Amino acid sequence: MIDVGGRQVRELLDPEAVRHVLDGSVRTAPRPDAAAPHLPGAEPREYQGASRALLMALDAVALALPTVWLGTAATHVALLLVGTLAVLAAFGSHRPRISLSALDEAPRHLTRLALGLLLVAPVAHAGGADLALAVHVLWALPCFVAGRSLGYALVRGARRRRLVGSPTLVLGGGRLGMDLLTTLDEHPEYGLRGIGFLSSGSPLDEREPLGRMEDLALVLDTYGVRKVVVAYGPTREAELVGLVRTAAERDIEVYIVPRFFDVGLSPNGPDVEDLWGIPLHRVRRAALRRGVWRVKRLIDVVVSGAALTLLAPLMGLLALAVRISSPGPILFRQPRTGHDGEEISILKFRTLRPAGPGTDAGATTGSTRSTMHARQIDVECRQTRIGNLLRRTSLDELPQLWNILRGDMSLVGPRPEERRYAAQFADSVYGYRDRHRLAVGLTGWAQIHGLRGDTSIEERARFDNSYIEHWSLWRDIVILIRTAAAVHRQAFTAVRSAAR
Repeated sequence: MIDVGGRQVRELLDPEAVRHVLDGSVRTAPRPDAAAPHLPGAEPREYQGASRALLMALDAVALALPTVWLGTAATHVALLLVGTLAVLAAFGSHRPRISLSALDEAPRHLTRLALGLLLVAPVAHAGGADLALAVHVLWALPCFVAGRSLGYALVRGARRRRLVGSPTLVLGGGRLGMDLLTTLDEHPEYGLRGIGFLSSGSPLDEREPLGRMEDLALVLDTYGVRKVVVAYGPTREAELVGLVRTAAERDIEVYIVPRFFDVGLSPNGPDVEDLWGIPLHRVRRAALRRGVWRVKRLIDVVVSGAALTLLAPLMGLLALAVRISSPGPILFRQPRTGHDGEEISILKFRTLRPAGPGTDAGATTGSTRSTMHARQIDVECRQTRIGNLLRRTSLDELPQLWNILRGDMSLVGPRPEERRYAAQFADSVYGYRDRHRLAVGLTGWAQIHGLRGDTSIEERARFDNSYIEHWSLWRDIVILIRTAAAVHRQAFTAVRSAAR
């Protein structure tokens, strides 16, 4: 039996777990295939689903209730229900929050009710009921707040009786970390069940950490952690970023206490929660872990399929030109590093003459950057005239539309790197390994900012990771438009130069 925050849980230990216990790095470790221990009062996923369903039902009742005294047409109320509930769901309004206050949320909900009204306004106007529906929404707001107050009261009651609560891990053993653990224990109404903390230094009181910061993945799996709170301290920023991503990969909600919050330097907004006077900034899930990411793949399939069909005549002419320009295959296959570091084979129109006998185009002696520079010189020497035109206009990349259709690549994403360089950059460039969290792309956020070819690998990795964390469909559209404009300019310049 092992003590966890004053409670007892039973665990099976394998030899690896015993090693962790004996060396003191973590107090317990389960077998990799063992289920996470169940903590009394732990918040199961079924509870979160029930909580969302309760709030949605109360919202629907609140929106429909004014019909009793206003007599609004049932069809218009049904439209309002669909539109408003869709808006609320899109903004995450049914997500169980830590601090529950219907009055504090009222301004945001008024805005979302207004958006729901705008969605159905054209239909309501056609039926001559636009004014009646606007009056209905005004009456629905106090009903909405009352319904939310009832729902929140039920949730808080269950939390106070410790019937539910998310197992929560604190990162940091400083004064703030200890204060957070004390607050979680004394205020169960926030729904966070503190199970302990991780610290790479010495804690400030008698409480022992569950392990060091580098043990995060093991501790998350051991205790079935559902939420992580990052208390700032001596931990390096680069290490904290890695810890946050480790938790996010497991669909664990992460909250960060803003630095200098006690002098007013803390953000405001729907992602900021209040924990007994301590602000917690919720880290939004990376876009690739949201359902909308599937839309990106659908767009890839539709656009690449249509482009291959429309550009087939042009690609046929380019293939003929490559065949005539020099002996060798039309297409060039090159192994690159794709999603999650997997090897993919990308296609390009061949732009070089075959290497001569004894030439090792793949040699990698010396530093990575000097090797890349030497290889660039070799490329320039063997480039054909049609190959030069294809590269300057980026038309040599057109066969990669087939890679996109197959699922090896995406229209937009980090550009694929050669495997020999990717392995070296992953060990030497901060954040480079993280850029492989999604499929590589035909173009990307770094490329439209001029980071292509012989440019900074560090800056490319920074732009790629920023794209992943802040992805949106609109950003993809912007990147594609700017890429098309850049390719058009390059093609115009290349053709004009060739004509001289």
